[in-house]
Amino acid sequence: MFVLGLPLAMTACAVGPDYHQPAAPAVSGYTPDPLPARTRMADGFAQHFVSGADISGEWWVLFHSPELTSLIDTGLARNPTLAASQQTLIEAEENVRAEQGSFFPTISSNFQAERSKISSASLAGVGAAGAAATSTAVIPPYTLYNASVSVSYSPDVFGGVRRQVESLRAQADYERYELEASYLSLTANIVTAAVTEASYRAQIDATNQIIAADKKQLDILNTQVALGGVARANVLSQEATVLSEEATLPPLQSQLAQARNQLANYVGAFPADFHEADFTLDSLDLPADLPVSLPSALIDQRPDIQESAAQLHEASANVGVATANMLPQISLTPEVGYEALTSATLFTPASLLWSLVAGVTQPIFEGGTLSAKRLAAVAALRAAGQTYQATVLTAFQNVADALQSLQYDAATLQSTELAEQSSARSLAVTRDQYLLGGQPFTAVLTAQTTYQNAVIARVKAQAARLTDTAALFQALGGGWWHRQDVTPSARDCCGLIVPLTAPPGPSDAE
Repeated sequence: MFVLGLPLAMTACAVGPDYHQPAAPAVSGYTPDPLPARTRMADGFAQHFVSGADISGEWWVLFHSPELTSLIDTGLARNPTLAASQQTLIEAEENVRAEQGSFFPTISSNFQAERSKISSASLAGVGAAGAAATSTAVIPPYTLYNASVSVSYSPDVFGGVRRQVESLRAQADYERYELEASYLSLTANIVTAAVTEASYRAQIDATNQIIAADKKQLDILNTQVALGGVARANVLSQEATVLSEEATLPPLQSQLAQARNQLANYVGAFPADFHEADFTLDSLDLPADLPVSLPSALIDQRPDIQESAAQLHEASANVGVATANMLPQISLTPEVGYEALTSATLFTPASLLWSLVAGVTQPIFEGGTLSAKRLAAVAALRAAGQTYQATVLTAFQNVADALQSLQYDAATLQSTELAEQSSARSLAVTRDQYLLGGQPFTAVLTAQTTYQNAVIARVKAQAARLTDTAALFQALGGGWWHRQDVTPSARDCCGLIVPLTAPPGPSDAE
């Protein structure tokens, strides 16, 4: 556990607390027991844990599957959710730039020409003599020219604008890490879906092989019944077994089809247009060396933690904004211009006019609205602090889950391999003994069921080892700091490409 410092005192330059990234928790590992150097040997292979190793930005290439790499490249290029996240980030960054304009004066110019005619009656107030003289006079139309420049400026005396910009920048940081999290989720989901497809395909193949073997046994029984060597009940039992095994195929085939459809969705394709290569367990290599980041580095590597930190930063800045709204607002509005009856005399010293207006607005009574909003901002800051802590705890849990799962996956696969080999031998021996009359046919049925379950369990254990490997890379952050995830084309507007700002990597964190 760790404590978040959330100071609420105002500073001399800007109201509200100054944000500081919370310190990493003081833990030395992820699991209660020390992590072993490697997993158990299973399927002729042991995975090694490498403490402090860096993570590749394209970690999925470690599965040595060109088809998987190609599919992920397609997904990164075509996934619409990812493209939407890119544009959301660009929107947030432009909002920051827009708010930064509040630091500067606004300048506007104005030019107008006014053609007017007034009646002589409007001059009646000049006196009796003047009224008599003008009552019958015709006043000709005239043109009034005016050119002016006005400036409006509100000095950020108490730092309210700075805190507002800070808040928007924190929102942009949140969207940046949300994009990285989307990339990480998409790549991990594609790997997991590919492994799932391979698992269903292997289960279907194993089931078909078992059905074929059991049908051969059924043929033998039918022959024996015809010769009068066995009872008809044995044939019926074997037929029921084959039919039960065949009944397990449609659900597996349905799940396989759904896994393919899910892959199509990930890469932005319609299921009818998805014709990528089939994945099998043999086409996916298990990575030999697994990075295990230091606990102190995990804080900077996890996009969701950085998202939560950005929300904490935003909440901190919003306290400053709410505080500044309670303080005096100063405005300066100078204006200079010229006004003349002819264009020739417009820009002469005699036609010059100017004004300078300075104002201070201090809220006095607003029914407690401003103070309540500040208290709400403080509460939001404290809530964001607790949310950040919960996110960190979940991140460490994810890594611990993946590390422990990998150890147990190897042990499970080792056991299922032995169980499959043993059940295969048992089935063969039981069949031979049955043919010699030493075992009842029910023993053969039991051995068949045991072998079928062992084969399916071994396939699932192989798949679990692959998916949990992908889960570890995802839990450790997926190496996003080695990539540039906003493409120039995503920022191309009307032919103008704005220079990209790369997200800070783990070593650049505050």
